[in-house]
Amino acid sequence: MASSTSLTSTEMVTEASTYLFHATQQRAYFRNVSILIPMTWKSKSEYLMPKQESYDQADVIIANPYLKYGDDPYTLQYGQCGEKGQYIHFTPNFLLTNNLPMYGPRGRVFVHEWAHLRWGVFDEYNMDRPFYISGKNTIEATRCSTHITGTNVVFKECSGGSCITRPCRRDSQTGLYEAKCTFIPDKSQTAKESIMFMQNLDSVSNFYLKILKSLPERIRSDNIQALKTYKTTVITQSNQSTSGSEIILLTDGEDSQISSCFEEVKQSGAIIHTIALGPSAAKELETLSNMTGGHQFFANKDINGLIDAFSRISSRSGNISQQALQLESRSLNITGKKWINGTVPVDNTVGNDTFFVVTWTIRKPEILLQDPKGKKYDTSDFEEDKLNIRSARLQIPGIAETGTWIYSLLNKHAKSQLLTVTMTTRARSPVTVPVITTAHMSQNTAHYPSPMIVYARVSQGFLPVLGISVTAIIETEDGHQVTLELWDNGAGADTVKNDGIYSRYFTEYHGNGRYSLKVHAQARKNAARLSLRQRQNKALYIPGYVENGKIILNPPRPEVKDDMAEAQVDYFSRVSSGGSFTVSGAPPNGNHTHMFPPSKIRDLEAKFKSDHIQLSWTAPGKVLDKGKADRYIIRTSKDFLDLKEDFDNAALINSSGLIPKAAGSRENFEFKPEPSKRENGTKFYIAIQAIGEDNLTSEVSNIALATKFIPPQKPSVPALGTNISAISLAVLGLAVILSIF
Repeated sequence: MASSTSLTSTEMVTEASTYLFHATQQRAYFRNVSILIPMTWKSKSEYLMPKQESYDQADVIIANPYLKYGDDPYTLQYGQCGEKGQYIHFTPNFLLTNNLPMYGPRGRVFVHEWAHLRWGVFDEYNMDRPFYISGKNTIEATRCSTHITGTNVVFKECSGGSCITRPCRRDSQTGLYEAKCTFIPDKSQTAKESIMFMQNLDSVSNFYLKILKSLPERIRSDNIQALKTYKTTVITQSNQSTSGSEIILLTDGEDSQISSCFEEVKQSGAIIHTIALGPSAAKELETLSNMTGGHQFFANKDINGLIDAFSRISSRSGNISQQALQLESRSLNITGKKWINGTVPVDNTVGNDTFFVVTWTIRKPEILLQDPKGKKYDTSDFEEDKLNIRSARLQIPGIAETGTWIYSLLNKHAKSQLLTVTMTTRARSPVTVPVITTAHMSQNTAHYPSPMIVYARVSQGFLPVLGISVTAIIETEDGHQVTLELWDNGAGADTVKNDGIYSRYFTEYHGNGRYSLKVHAQARKNAARLSLRQRQNKALYIPGYVENGKIILNPPRPEVKDDMAEAQVDYFSRVSSGGSFTVSGAPPNGNHTHMFPPSKIRDLEAKFKSDHIQLSWTAPGKVLDKGKADRYIIRTSKDFLDLKEDFDNAALINSSGLIPKAAGSRENFEFKPEPSKRENGTKFYIAIQAIGEDNLTSEVSNIALATKFIPPQKPSVPALGTNISAISLAVLGLAVILSIF
């Protein structure tokens, strides 16, 4: 099983390289592929020591899905268009099963996913909006290109090796096909595009968009990826070799000679994680982590920054039971002789190897800790760390109790002092999959006034966790903090709604230097849920083909029932370090005027209700996704290109009574088009701009379409004596009996 998976992976990438080479007009193909073998596999002589390869930075992950659903290959991709994705996920079942009819050759699937991962390209189909009304007033399946032919049907029932279908009907509200309508492609095609729609069609060999124009120049020239050699690697003991070892470099001082060792470090095969302590650490420090694939951190005044960093570094092997998870990480400035209280939830997925750590700056505080069943621990139970003075910790015996833990700290000194509280744990058992939070910025360096995006991914296994509160804390070298509530609403910086990726624009620069990121994710009572729905950015599953006038169905895949689409998640808390990033060109102390317009509206929707058009969208802010916009500009046209290419000259809708709401709120607006333009079949394209501070104007929104559709009147009931059998035959004639292969 294991060796078969490795062999199949090799064959898949070999096939993909040739396909990619032709699809990119001989510009790109794969040269070196490293396969990181799990520690559980039996060692072989051909396995080499790994260098800087690690599970958490793999481009492709081969692992079972969480629960039984989801063998669709997909790419975790949540950045803006053109930004690199996180990883491609294949399941062993996909690699070892004949999926040719449903997805096409594995090499083609790999290229489809590689375009998501490497170039930030999005799919050219839409499962949420599978059909649209074309400029010719016909209904088209969402696809690239429209030269891909097929038929649209509804499957009535399938049993005993056959299916009955009927033609799709129009929805009286939208004018589009009904929800159950499915596009079935013809088996034989002539269209060459697009790999991002149906890569499985034999004729498809190109990207529809000119993807090569967006490829970095280094891919076009001397750094073309060519598939020539494979390396298989295994994680074992280093045997005194630096190759594959991990080094944590922590420093608080300048070092003008640090660049002299760059080449030696690069050749060593070691992974170097860097922690800059305070503002005086060498400016070239992060270069070491960037060139070796390590993490980079910045810790300022208290030990919490160090604990956060070490927790993030703790496990990169993919073994989830080894990973340290932070449940609490707080810095508390407590006045003299005062108590302060707090709570930490321990959920049912964690509790093994649990530590509660307290640090102080002047004098050891009084410590009280109580578990959910009432058992109490006091200061005498905490052991002072001999290596780290002004620090005490308690290891909870066995498995920590599930529920809310309560702690209290008393500053026994007369003056104020800084106390920190940290609680770390691990998965409850080797087979328990805990909720995990990971965070990062959209880039490691920023130059004012370019905005950055904060990302936090909350997941259990490979499934996203929805409906929780996620807060980012960004701290500068001088201790200035910015707190941002992150959103998963599909607006502003967030690309996809309800995918477990919480994000927000960051624009509040406060001088140059290093900034640190920490994220706190917490489930609300009875609100957190696990999404079992199919992911975005995946290879399209093809239910069947039309061949010689008949629909040949593929084997069905397991579907998530409506009542199983979401599952409740236990009340939990997670804290995660997002590392550090560097800012340059910013005015000191945040003394700058806002240079950012409102964010682009991406989710504008339009529909007819009687003679009115109803619009809805998520409100942007005055500054990207913060505050309130000053006003909206709404324009409409019967021609899509009028709005896309000449928005300022399209017809203006009176929206003077529309007062913008706070960013992230739902906006609704209704207007009545001119009477002469409301006949049946008339299309209205609508788009919006938001106006912010100093009349800064957002990009034009997505273009929404509203179609006036009046369904034909139903035929009257036939009078007595009418040939009813003829009517019945006409209806039955719409049904087709199919064979399943």
